[in-house]
Amino acid sequence: MDSPQTKSFKSGNLRRSQRLLLTVHVVVSGKQASGASFAEETVTQVVNAHGALVLLKQMVSVGDRLRLRNVKTGDEISCSVVDIGELQERKSGIGIEFDQPSPRFWRISFPPDDWTPKSAEAKRYSGERRPAAK
Repeated sequence: MDSPQTKSFKSGNLRRSQRLLLTVHVVVSGKQASGASFAEETVTQVVNAHGALVLLKQMVSVGDRLRLRNVKTGDEISCSVVDIGELQERKSGIGIEFDQPSPRFWRISFPPDDWTPKSAEAKRYSGERRPAAK
């Protein structure tokens, strides 16, 4: 259940941790409704310290328990399905949440909690297009 501080991947901008658009090769495994095991290799669309958004062919339901394995590192983590998006090219966008926050699972550094586009660090980037140096 979402607290006032959290919302699903499809909802507004209120987040517990910074979201990053990042492609990470993962294997998602779990049990089908029939009880048969499945494992599907896919990639993340979005990651954060609390989970990810992945595209999955396998049919899952909100609340299903899954395991996520980072293909590059071999690390595995338990998680559950918290959101199911619309079908895109025969795959659904699946929001998964780790049992425990685990920012190190992705092996990246997340921006600090107080980072915003108005931060001094962000202001150094103007976004203006400049001609390439010759």
